[in-house]
Amino acid sequence: MFDRPHNLKESSDTQMHDESRQGEALMIERPKQYSGRKLYIESYGCAMNFADSEIVASLMLDMGFETTPQYKEADVIFINTCSIRDNAEQRVRNRLREFSAAKKKKPGMTIGVLGCMAERLKSKFLEEEKLVDIVIGPDSYRDLPNLLSQADEGMRAVNVLLSREETYADINPVRLNSNGISAFVSIMRGCDNMCSFCVVPFTRGRERSRDPESIVKEASELFEQGYREVTLLGQNVDSYKWAEGAVNFANLLELVAQINPLLRVRFSTSHPKDITDEVLHTMKKYENICNHIHLPVQSGNSRVLELMNRTYTREWYIERIDTIKRLIPDCSISTDIIIGFCTETEEEHQDTLSLMEYAQFDFAYMYTYSERPGTLAAKRFEDDIPEEVKTRRFNEVLKMQQSCSLKRLEQHIGKTHQVLIDGYSKKSDKDFSGKSEHNITVVFPANENNKPGDYVNVEIVRCTPATLIGQII
Repeated sequence: MFDRPHNLKESSDTQMHDESRQGEALMIERPKQYSGRKLYIESYGCAMNFADSEIVASLMLDMGFETTPQYKEADVIFINTCSIRDNAEQRVRNRLREFSAAKKKKPGMTIGVLGCMAERLKSKFLEEEKLVDIVIGPDSYRDLPNLLSQADEGMRAVNVLLSREETYADINPVRLNSNGISAFVSIMRGCDNMCSFCVVPFTRGRERSRDPESIVKEASELFEQGYREVTLLGQNVDSYKWAEGAVNFANLLELVAQINPLLRVRFSTSHPKDITDEVLHTMKKYENICNHIHLPVQSGNSRVLELMNRTYTREWYIERIDTIKRLIPDCSISTDIIIGFCTETEEEHQDTLSLMEYAQFDFAYMYTYSERPGTLAAKRFEDDIPEEVKTRRFNEVLKMQQSCSLKRLEQHIGKTHQVLIDGYSKKSDKDFSGKSEHNITVVFPANENNKPGDYVNVEIVRCTPATLIGQII
């Protein structure tokens, strides 16, 4: 969802937590050959990739690696990749060329590709372009010691085998770039939905859930370490199930919410066909479950949705929106939209605009369609919408969303929201910044009585196109 780099650069708080974690984890002796060697890791794509990087960092630290925020200083460089859109892949390729140039000045350096592109483009990376030494798929991170050993011996190493069981439930992630306040907790891996535009089922494998005990334990430990917000992650969290459905997502959500009222709980992502009224009632029951749902629609037209294999109609989606607003009137809703999917007509594009106007999304992630090799859409349909048409439609969708977002933000003016302070504003160290339960950024004057990690009540006095401005009361 987000194509931004994620550098392994830890805050002092994160380093403190990591040191205590390393002292407790497994109590195994670190291999001498890795002691003092430095790791740099960079991530692109969705939140799942960022969470995976934290798992990889934990495994590497247990092998004796130290971390560095400068890739030119590293002995091992990992780039965790995304295959969702072509521009993400191109950015990764450009970055790998930069790393390869650094390797020429430091011949002992090892470069590895992790994640979705690793599985999809393994032969190109290893044989054709020779940009990397190691290729590691999302389910193969435990094989890192073996793969690094092969690379040390001058061999190119690869493991992209997908698993029906791997969840990394026993690994305590290292919180990268952490503010010590918010953290991701993966509750499941893979995806069983075969959306025709998506590579995830092919790069991350079949759906499998973590046991609820390990999830609650991880979230509890985060709270004890001072974290005040967790986001439960899955490609489709609403399909979470454990012990043949004895524990579903609504049950898990309640278990995490019961850890402590001061622990905020978020989740992402929900699928319109699977989000249940039971989940909505659980959200309503617990004040510390944030009133925000990310519910990707992708298109507002039923024919296009069928081509996308989304398994719901426009009418089904609207019913879910109506139910959310009826049961949780204060709930914010965000979405994903794909513009210019194969054969999309002008009338069908207008259907997307009209649905956006009806739903009044608080914010949206919007993309023009990018054909991904190996997907069902690439095999069955022609990417026949001209780029100039896609661009024009994108601008119309963007304009509509900007209008909806501003209307939604203006509705908060005069209201008071509980805000979790996560740091200082990017524009001024005289202002705090934090998120409301609706996942909206709120900026307000800092004071000496509060600090990051505190909850404060903020009265909203005005807004910008993307931010609420207020004052502590």
